[in-house]
Amino acid sequence: MNDAHTVVWNRPERAAKGPAPSRTRAEITAAAIAIADAEGIDALSMRRVAKELGTGTASLYRYLASKDDLLDLMVDAVAAEDGGPPAATGDWRGDLRTLAYRSRATIHRHPWMTSLAAGRPSLGPNSLDATERALAALDPLGFDIDVMITVVDTLQAFVRGYAIGELAQQEAVRRSGVGNQEWMDAHAPYLDKVVKAGRHPLLARVIRDAELPHAADSAERGFELGLERLLDGWEANLPVRP
Repeated sequence: MNDAHTVVWNRPERAAKGPAPSRTRAEITAAAIAIADAEGIDALSMRRVAKELGTGTASLYRYLASKDDLLDLMVDAVAAEDGGPPAATGDWRGDLRTLAYRSRATIHRHPWMTSLAAGRPSLGPNSLDATERALAALDPLGFDIDVMITVVDTLQAFVRGYAIGELAQQEAVRRSGVGNQEWMDAHAPYLDKVVKAGRHPLLARVIRDAELPHAADSAERGFELGLERLLDGWEANLPVRP
């Protein structure tokens, strides 16, 4: 099997023969992350990274077999930021809450993670550590291992979906130049007609009575509320112990 079809984590950082590399995988990965953070994932290419490092594109293939290798390294690198996720404390709700907020913060720092993290799971050492610590928070509860990994996956899906909505909202403001409150004020006359028409009584309650959508900290409060309801659901289904 050639290098293009082997896992990057299963290959040495440098070849056994030939000159010593002038760059490390960590340096290449850091350059790629900086580009993706500043310009978006679509701007990332091996040529672009090579230019940033002041080297030839072909030289990068001494370190990596493909761009997919680079993407794997990027995802794994951000999993180790701030020292990686903390170890389990014995408070499973608190531990999962910490992991959720940490994952959301990571996506806000690196919006390109929303597309990469939604695909195949990263199996790099830092990513494996993060998954292990999430499972360790659940392990004392007596869940079947299939339930445990489903809980972890569901938690990440909630965080990713919520963060995608936040980023999309920010992009809409940037693109249109219209702030959220200004946008709601502009739609007020139309929504007043919707309420009076009576065809959407529950939505009418949202428009008339809901306070959360109009709160200055609606994003934070919405995330907290959704996360706590998820945790409540899992707590309500803890295995019955003898």
